[in-house]
Amino acid sequence: MIRRRLGAGGPEVSAIGLGCMGMSFAYGGGDDAESTRTLHRALDLGVNHLDTADVYGAGANERLLGPVVRARRDEVFLATKFGNRNRGGGFGGTGTPGAYVDSSAAWARQACDASLARLGVDTIDLYYLHRRDPATPIEETVGAMAELVAAGKVRLVGLSEVSPATLRAAHAVHPVAAVQMEYSLFSREVEREMLATCRELGVALVAYSPVGRGLLTGAITSRGQLAVDDWRAGAPRFAEGNLEANLKLVDEVRAVAGEVGATPAQVALAWLLAQGEDVLPIPGTKRVRWLEENSAAADVRLDPAHLDRLSAALPAGAAVGERYPEAAMRFLGQ
Repeated sequence: MIRRRLGAGGPEVSAIGLGCMGMSFAYGGGDDAESTRTLHRALDLGVNHLDTADVYGAGANERLLGPVVRARRDEVFLATKFGNRNRGGGFGGTGTPGAYVDSSAAWARQACDASLARLGVDTIDLYYLHRRDPATPIEETVGAMAELVAAGKVRLVGLSEVSPATLRAAHAVHPVAAVQMEYSLFSREVEREMLATCRELGVALVAYSPVGRGLLTGAITSRGQLAVDDWRAGAPRFAEGNLEANLKLVDEVRAVAGEVGATPAQVALAWLLAQGEDVLPIPGTKRVRWLEENSAAADVRLDPAHLDRLSAALPAGAAVGERYPEAAMRFLGQ
């Protein structure tokens, strides 16, 4: 696995990471044994950038990762997040009943201690603010995160789904190593301003949902494939009519995949990797099979003509439907 530097002067991590959310949350039932095998296989392959959050399964995802991380701590670059909170089961930034966002300094400190306890480690390598409450000044939140760095509980500070202005204000308080944003051929909003801002400040862009929540893999062909407890069943891009329109956009990805001898998912990841050395995708999976496919994308090389074809076939705004349900969209770009 090739490596890329995470932020100016930051550590080198695997160019392709592993998003762990789906092992415990959002995409149907989990299988802890298979997920644990997937985590170990990731480390065997050199995929050392593991991404989780306290809200995934109400702490279950961090507890799942804990034994693997502790057993192989020197091999792992561990990222987790705080800010999304629940009153009885909702997902913080989605607007579901009981869910809310808390980016206060007090919660940053309390949430960090809770994550450290669930993971069973002394230090979090990269600690993100998952979502921001605009009522709380970002300077207050990042100031508390800087205290966690000074205390040795956190190595690096990150933000997720914020605006360029918020990133600048945060970076003035304490260096921000990474911003995690949705970025894929289906979601190219970061190209408008955020990517340039990150590059100006020396901040890495960690791309979540880099294969469009499965849309770019070719594996999803109908809504009937989604389990009733799969979050995507209620996502706008997977709604009836929208899904069919979005699947047509994947045709060019399939065509390029056939020409270069790769899978559509690998082509989608290779396109992202080609957008810059500071872009680090973290495709999520809970199965060894898909992990191995995703990680092999680091070896796929797309020539300029292929890159141009893909960019032209899926320009910014081409996807039909918003990234999240309406209630969740107000938590983005704060």
